[in-house]
Formats: sequence, structure tokens, C-alpha cells
Amino acid sequence: MDYTFQSIRQFIVFKLDEQLYGIDIQNVQIIERIKTIMRVPKAPMCVKGVMNLRGEIIPVISLREQFELLTSEYTDKTRIIIVKLDEAMVGIIVDEVKEVIELDEEQIEAVQNIQGKIKTNHIMGVGKVDANIITLLNLTNIIEEAFETNSR
Repeated sequence: MDYTFQSIRQFIVFKLDEQLYGIDIQNVQIIERIKTIMRVPKAPMCVKGVMNLRGEIIPVISLREQFELLTSEYTDKTRIIIVKLDEAMVGIIVDEVKEVIELDEEQIEAVQNIQGKIKTNHIMGVGKVDANIITLLNLTNIIEEAFETNSR
């Protein structure tokens, strides 16, 4: 038998509202509890500010606001997922981190025509795990858009 390991990818699954989303674990540096975030003047709405993570200043964005979901209070389950893209580190605030899953290519479907609040360029595919559908996010597009100055 021919086993190819590169077809299996791991994703961190998190919750926003009642939806499940996944991001590629290769981009994830660390998951932190909510910390003090210092507001940055004139930053786009979804950019909550910056936080100090072990001496490094990292911008933090709210996926809730970027996806135009209702804002909600932070809870003891709220987390900041620190991701690294190219050389930049960014924190993304999510309602709750659920688990790490493995998906192989057959479990990931491309998205052509998803209707709803989330833009299709934010999505790289949809993963199916048991009865759950997990929207797999395109972090690069989401983060680039968050920092465009004319996004609001």
C-alpha cells in the first residue's frame, strides 16, 4: 500500500457564535487567555489593539467584528490564538478553542457558493468531521483585510 502523509493536515477548531471554524495548525504559535489589549488610535474597527506577549508587541484582531457578528462579552473561554504568517505575528480573538482535528484531502471540500456573512475569500474550504461542518479559514486574506485602512 502507498501511504502519503502530506494529504493529512491538522487544524485548530474554534467557535464564533455557534459556528465552528478551523485554521491550519502550522500557522498557530500559541493560544493565550484574554490579556490586556491596548487600543491603537485610528486602527480599523476589527483591530482591537496590541498586546505584549513575552516582550513582543502583537496586533490583535476580533474575528467577530471582522465577520460582522454581534459583539459579545469575553468569557473565561475566550482565547487569543497567536498566528504567524510570513514573519508577522497576529492575535485573533475567538469565543472558544475546541480541539485539534486531522483532515485528509477527501474530507475538505472547496467552496464556490457559500451564502452568509463570511466572504468567500476568507474561506479555503469546508471540513466534515462526524456530524460537524467546520469552515476552514484563509488566514492570509483575513489578516490582510483586517489591516487595510479603508476597511471601515
